[in-house]
Amino acid sequence: MKRGFLLGKFMPPHAGHVSLIDAARRLVDELTILVCSQPDDPIAGEQRLEWMRAMFPGCRIVWHGAPAPQAPEDNPNFWPTWRRIVAKAHPEPIDYLFAGEAYGAELAHQVGGLFVPLGARVLGADQGGLGGLTASAVREDPWGHWQYLPRPVRDHYALTVCVHGVESVGKSMLAERLAAQYATVLVPEYGRTHCETYGTDCREQDLLLIGNAQQAMIEAARPWCNKLLIADTDALMTAAWSQMMIGYAPDELICHRQADLYLMLGTDAPFIDDGTRVYGDPEVRARFDRVAREVLAVARAKVVEISGSWDERFAASCAAIDELCRARAS
Repeated sequence: MKRGFLLGKFMPPHAGHVSLIDAARRLVDELTILVCSQPDDPIAGEQRLEWMRAMFPGCRIVWHGAPAPQAPEDNPNFWPTWRRIVAKAHPEPIDYLFAGEAYGAELAHQVGGLFVPLGARVLGADQGGLGGLTASAVREDPWGHWQYLPRPVRDHYALTVCVHGVESVGKSMLAERLAAQYATVLVPEYGRTHCETYGTDCREQDLLLIGNAQQAMIEAARPWCNKLLIADTDALMTAAWSQMMIGYAPDELICHRQADLYLMLGTDAPFIDDGTRVYGDPEVRARFDRVAREVLAVARAKVVEISGSWDERFAASCAAIDELCRARAS
């Protein structure tokens, strides 16, 4: 059996890492990847370990999260320390030690194994290629490097915009326009499909399923979005429905990951009964609107009020999203 070993911070993993690891896997029978982290790293080591295990299920992924010297000139025990770390992660003899940088030569000398300089960075021949990617550059501008981010990492850097509001305020129509405008993924409203299938007489178990299914669809879609995900409501809106229908909102509906921005649509739009809508009475609709707003306030969500004509709502929503994107880029 031929065994290979490589290590890195993978903060975050990007296409350069993936190409190196995929090449290394083709050269050995067993590949061990050591994920190294420090307690004060900008991305938690546990998160990177989770990413690497999701991305490379056929490899042995191990983690070293304790403080360790980062350069030989900083600590006279640098190499003895790293020999111990590598021996713990890979107790078997190493046949090939893979790296895309020059440190790999000395590391191979210290721990054993033949240095295989995949990635071309050690040769200085990486200009404009995948080898030229750096994790620090990705952290500084993740959206500018979006095409080089693996899907689990995209989930980390994606933003979610949720269209929120009561019935018949144009949520679905606006969400569709926004998804088209930003060339990204739209998560439709699960609750409508559920009610079309089972009716609108919802009990707690129905509302829990609706909210949890909506969030499951959002989470499943985030790695596939184009930087920005548009959601036609989420579980916080289901919590408002729950308040109206059964008099309370189960905690399970308000503990999910929140959207980065909620577009709160006003009720200055005519109510149109399409067969699945429930609260058409003006007074009840006004109360529903208050409940929907209160849910966002209790959750301390980031909210932008949206009202006016359909075109005005679209323009105001785009302005709010553009501001969100500028804040992410800064």
